[in-house]
Amino acid sequence: MLVRDLSFEALPQLKLSDRVYQVLNLMQEHHVEDLPVINGGKFAGMVNENTLLEVNDELALAELPNPPGMFSVKNDDHFLRAFAIANMHHLSVVPVVDRENNFTGAIEATALAGYASDFLQLQEPGALIVLETESRQYSFSEITKIVEANDAQITQLNTKPIHERDIIEVTVRINKLEVSDIVASFQRYDYVVKYYFGEELYTNELKENYENLMNYLSI
Repeated sequence: MLVRDLSFEALPQLKLSDRVYQVLNLMQEHHVEDLPVINGGKFAGMVNENTLLEVNDELALAELPNPPGMFSVKNDDHFLRAFAIANMHHLSVVPVVDRENNFTGAIEATALAGYASDFLQLQEPGALIVLETESRQYSFSEITKIVEANDAQITQLNTKPIHERDIIEVTVRINKLEVSDIVASFQRYDYVVKYYFGEELYTNELKENYENLMNYLSI
């Protein structure tokens, strides 16, 4: 999904002549901490609430001691890039521009989080297993075979290199909740299972709570 396919927010577009106190009022009204500044239709940067609170509220945005942050995404970028920009720079709002830097809209970070959740199918039933393996031993096909040999399928797979240890962390989402057999298979193949989230964890927690209650009642 591209950024231009998302629903843009109806947020104010600031001008360089706007005063700090006016901008702070708009941020409070729209429940955001960042707003885009537009100059002649072009994106001129983002201003942040915390930065504005540190200066004279009668100043115009053009008079700020530090220029607005030039954080934005192109309208033909993948939406995950917008999500990454929001997280990287702690933005509550991500501005969208075209290839000529014309401002085309803005998306709130909370909306991007919702799109990311849908994209990763986080609402769908299934288990999550997080593995570690040496970089030179990582094999997508082997991981797939291990999962499919246990009558399951991978619905999402993400990797994260840990360069200082020459390790790859692999997060595998699987289309079933009972994964103890899959976890055991990974361990037999010398994968480090860092943790997993499936039905067994909840079952074990209920069992432990029940046993603790029985022990308490028998005292």
